[in-house]
Amino acid sequence: MSRLLENLNPEQLAAVTLPPQPALILAGAGSGKTRVLTTRIAWLLQTGQATPANILGVTFTNKAAKEMLTRLGAMLPINTRGMWIGTFHGLCNRLLRAHYREAALPQTFQILDTTDQLAAIKRLLKTLNIDDEKFPPRELQHFINGNKEAGYRPAQVEAWDDYTRMRVELYKEYDDQCQREGVVDFPELLLRCYELLSRNEPVRRHYQLRFRHILVDEFQDTNRLQYLWLKLLAGHGEPARSHSPSPLTDEESLEHADGAARNWAAVFAVGDDDQSIYAFRGAEVGNMRDFEHEFGVSRVIRLEQNYRSHGNILDAANAIIANNSKRLGKNLWTDQGSGEPIRVYEAPTDIDEARWIVEEIQQLIRDGASRSDIALLYRSNAQSRVLEQQLFSAGVPYKVYGGLRFFERQEIKHALAYLRLLANPDDDTAFLRVVNFPTRGIGARSVEQLQDAARSFNTSLYATVPHLSGKPAVAIGAFVRLVEEARQTTRELPLPEVVDHILDASGLRKHYQAEREGQERLENLDELVSAARYFLNDMDQPVAEGEEPMPGDPLSRFLAHASLEAGDHQAEAGQDAVQLMTVHAAKGLEFDAVFITGVEDGLFPHEQSMNDLVSLEEERRLMYVAITRARQRLYLTLAQSRMLHGQTRYAIRSRFLDEIPEELMKWLTPRVQAGFGGGARYYGGSQDAVPRSPVNAPVQKSRDLAGLRVGQLVRHAKFGEGVIVAAEGSGQDAKLQINFGDAGMKWLLLGLAKLEPV
Repeated sequence: MSRLLENLNPEQLAAVTLPPQPALILAGAGSGKTRVLTTRIAWLLQTGQATPANILGVTFTNKAAKEMLTRLGAMLPINTRGMWIGTFHGLCNRLLRAHYREAALPQTFQILDTTDQLAAIKRLLKTLNIDDEKFPPRELQHFINGNKEAGYRPAQVEAWDDYTRMRVELYKEYDDQCQREGVVDFPELLLRCYELLSRNEPVRRHYQLRFRHILVDEFQDTNRLQYLWLKLLAGHGEPARSHSPSPLTDEESLEHADGAARNWAAVFAVGDDDQSIYAFRGAEVGNMRDFEHEFGVSRVIRLEQNYRSHGNILDAANAIIANNSKRLGKNLWTDQGSGEPIRVYEAPTDIDEARWIVEEIQQLIRDGASRSDIALLYRSNAQSRVLEQQLFSAGVPYKVYGGLRFFERQEIKHALAYLRLLANPDDDTAFLRVVNFPTRGIGARSVEQLQDAARSFNTSLYATVPHLSGKPAVAIGAFVRLVEEARQTTRELPLPEVVDHILDASGLRKHYQAEREGQERLENLDELVSAARYFLNDMDQPVAEGEEPMPGDPLSRFLAHASLEAGDHQAEAGQDAVQLMTVHAAKGLEFDAVFITGVEDGLFPHEQSMNDLVSLEEERRLMYVAITRARQRLYLTLAQSRMLHGQTRYAIRSRFLDEIPEELMKWLTPRVQAGFGGGARYYGGSQDAVPRSPVNAPVQKSRDLAGLRVGQLVRHAKFGEGVIVAAEGSGQDAKLQINFGDAGMKWLLLGLAKLEPV
């Protein structure tokens, strides 16, 4: 026990050894939250307060779940397979597999990843002859998923106009299509699981009694339905009557015996409200405050000692995030010393910014830095182009983090579609993906006839083929026979051989062998066989005593695994190369040296967020996340002008730079050259909606501008006050570009504008 708890700081120790009660752990960046979570589980097991079967651990990525299990295996000489530790989607998949009848699903139900879901929606619109310009598939996908994540079925969605009523009807048609085909999308996994637990008391009580300790990582990233699912499993009151607008839970209530509150599971929630940056995915930062109130959390433990970054970096992050309201509150600190100052570089253009960054990276490498420990972060993907160009030109190896991963590659998705048809021939999305790939003479008209017939018979495409006649029956019938022969041939084969056989029988290998650059795709197909072999070996490991093996045949389980992996948005860091990524993609990562590029109003914070307080605070949390990725050295870079979307934009220094104390920063460009970006900026909104005069004007070539200069604050009779950001020509023929705040950016002729210096 002493070895288990040694080297924990006082706050970590207090969190690990809390009695079984609802607990909220505010874990700052780099404060050792994974260690606290895993040690908490080990402590519960070693002290006899729980068995492996009593533990439910919820993470947001498969990588985090695997890391937790690996650490637990190293801590304790026990079989960790008895514990349910995984992502929300992975755990819901496991529960639905065990109770597929109660959930009204076929035993071999398949999971649609995001791409497959979009394809299914496009197919639905085409079948119903719906104009996809009026109802764009991606927007409809967002509408459906958003309602599912809020707990709404079509009957509960409020339709306030004809357009919304049509979208609700399409949502219903999509639900019917998925049910008919025996497939579920990612939001459906959680919603279907929540409905199962809400409406089936024996199943609900079984899991409530089993999981006495529920530990949740990254609690700040939970959406509303995930929070309600956790409450339900914890046995906390009614499913959602008073906490969700959805009438779904108003149909029935959950009765509890006297003293039920004493039987709640101990929910151990670990998160950081200052790192809640996924509102666009439905994350509710308010869930942490609701949890504290609704579960009666008596003590909030703050993990504030940071083991990652030097003091100046943390002080900058603390200073910025302090400007947000409604925080639960904490202040990061370290005993590693202040470290180096934060380096700030302002370039004339984005090309100059990128060129300087690459030169600095090359110097860091010459000084012994590893390329993979250097990260370039940006707010928008559009910013990466010029950075990549300069890295390529300089011969610096780089990787855009978060690119297409294994299970998302074209050839792998084709192979998985064939395998899905082996497991479930009624999967229309898989059918349509490969019915004519590799090409076998099946035209679009034949597929349309098949779809029309399937709709008439209310059957899947596969089951409708015998009802066809003429040329479509011959061509598509041959494809069905190919699948049936593969099913018969592989019926008794182990999983890796099933995969290997389908790669040949489908013609995929032959197709890519004929491709000019198909070698990499062939290697990926061979790797799929290896993946199946690794999966089978892992599946064959013994389970804990008293634990039931996960239900389902190996192929269905492997396909579910592949879909869940494809839906996990966190990617591997990769080889020794400079890492390029958005700030969102950087969450959970850390590097010795970090460059945060484009620190300009309109970029960071994003222009769509500057005039909305809620959005601006999320942008500030995003900057907080970016800063705390750095261990030793942090660079903030900006440009006075930038080419974005084919247009030159004149930059305004980010308000976040102004929130960092001056004593923490070291300007690598003289302040006299800070220019418009270095001193002036426009404050959006009704207050302070006037540009500030720069501290120092930029150095300009001699030019007759009637006594005016770039960077100067001026007043116009119509547009009000603004800052000169650029000039062309000279004398009375000169043209000035001026940022007038609410009035926008204007080009004015100096001889006619009648500008007054302020």
